[in-house]
Amino acid sequence: MEGKVRCIIKRPDEEYGHVTNISTSLKNLQKIVGGPIETVTIGGSSVIICNEEGKLRNLECNFIIDYHGIVTDIIVGEAIIIGVDGDDFCDLPMSFATWKRLLEDWGN
Repeated sequence: MEGKVRCIIKRPDEEYGHVTNISTSLKNLQKIVGGPIETVTIGGSSVIICNEEGKLRNLECNFIIDYHGIVTDIIVGEAIIIGVDGDDFCDLPMSFATWKRLLEDWGN
């Protein structure tokens, strides 16, 4: 299902990113991340959408996902932090303050 949802977009040059509303059409998501999309789960109802080819294309490092001292992923290029409900994207369930704390917990 397509529609406008509340999310956080984080560019590599931003410390935490910014809250915005975006269309969840595939074309728009690909435009934002600059290519084919991939999702990285960061909780039961939240994912990061990033460029699937970002590492191959040597896009700039955005942030590191680190759980308890173990790096689980490095996100490069522009990223969208968004909610999921089944197979659909939805409003991000976490607050911006929670997102900031998560990035800080990961060491970013």
